[in-house]
Amino acid sequence: MNVRDRLESGRAVVAARDADETPDTTEIRRLAEAAGYEVAGEVTQRRTEDLRYNLGGGKARELADVVAERDADAVVFDGELSPGQYTDLLELFPSGTTLTDRYRLVLEIFADGAGSTAATTQVELATLRYELPRVRRATERSLLNAATEKGSPVLDMEKRIDAMEAKLDELTDAAADRRARRRAEGFDLVALAGYTNAGKSTLLRRLADDFDAESSAPSAPSGDDSSGEVSGDENRTDDLAESVTVEDRPFETLETTTRRATLGGRRVLLTDTVGLVADLPHDLVRSFSATLDEIGAADAVLAVVDAGADEERLRRRVETTVEVLAADATGPVIPVMNKVDRLDAAGREAALEIVSDVLAEADVETREPVAISALDGTGTDDLRESVVGALPGSTATFELPPSGESQAFVSWLHERGDADVTYGPESIEVAFAGKPSVVDEVERRAADLRTDDIRPDSTEE
Repeated sequence: MNVRDRLESGRAVVAARDADETPDTTEIRRLAEAAGYEVAGEVTQRRTEDLRYNLGGGKARELADVVAERDADAVVFDGELSPGQYTDLLELFPSGTTLTDRYRLVLEIFADGAGSTAATTQVELATLRYELPRVRRATERSLLNAATEKGSPVLDMEKRIDAMEAKLDELTDAAADRRARRRAEGFDLVALAGYTNAGKSTLLRRLADDFDAESSAPSAPSGDDSSGEVSGDENRTDDLAESVTVEDRPFETLETTTRRATLGGRRVLLTDTVGLVADLPHDLVRSFSATLDEIGAADAVLAVVDAGADEERLRRRVETTVEVLAADATGPVIPVMNKVDRLDAAGREAALEIVSDVLAEADVETREPVAISALDGTGTDDLRESVVGALPGSTATFELPPSGESQAFVSWLHERGDADVTYGPESIEVAFAGKPSVVDEVERRAADLRTDDIRPDSTEE
């Protein structure tokens, strides 16, 4: 039974505390709804953390009263509760009330959406790492000697974590091997990263060669990168509108999905990574290493943000995205301001100012922000140009003899990069642009075909 089946009739009261201002509960409400709760009320407080309840004692008892008044089944707390705070709060609530904090809630949503082995393993590992200190705390308060004699639950959990880490290492090694093969075949790797609900999946469908208008996902199975026919943007707007009816639900994309795209003659593999979310513990974020590896291995990263969010949320979400990318991205980052179809000129300018302001403080190589609407195609041609400009590239010009072998080589070139071919009566002139490693291979192969008077001219951009 998944999370939404289990909680579909549950009623929850949301609780939040902030030391500096009245908490904004918009996001925690959406997360609770994504997990299947009906939000029946909320209790918020502006104050420093109380060591016993997190909320102040009076506010904690008020929360218990609201739970009883609203006949709620659960409390969703927007933040991390220590094991002691969890226990003490739960004792105040009516019998049978469940309590979950932000991090456990996110893990449950992830677990509900995980389908592939890699996604499932990452979620299980993150959950074990989350639970370990709580189990350790409970063990310390029990009869430790008796627990040791019967087998320590802490040691058992640590062994399970070790096993999960080993399993995930195998999966990530296999993924690294696949990426290496794709690079050798001439593909550039581009990762889509960003805050949850920024529109990454819609953008993937917009850019991919294999978009399938009959489904809410591209036509190839998850993880496959088989290509299809390229469709013009003018034919996609209605299809995309039909295919993204679940766009506003957080964490719609929990699998790492890869599709082929052709951008400026370059063959690209686009990988849509799981959505980021603010205020998760660093160790928990690191549990999603397979996703972070995709970001780290990419030749360029599209940092997708919802430009239509209000200024405070936009700034916070850009900061969260940049924080992750600064730790993992090795290629240039292209900020993509999505959903600008919802903004007027003044709104676009304000969003651009916020994004630029955050990026100015970021410790990561970035390019100029690109404003787009993945839904209607606005700005996507500019985005394609920006991606191509950010990809590592070399060029080579050479001549080939007019032979059958040269014709076969020219066909191979068109599959590996951008080849401009001119056929003359006595030679074939070629100008080729592509990945530096591919250009090296092209020159080596061309040397075996060309005549003695061919003069190569290779320059790296």
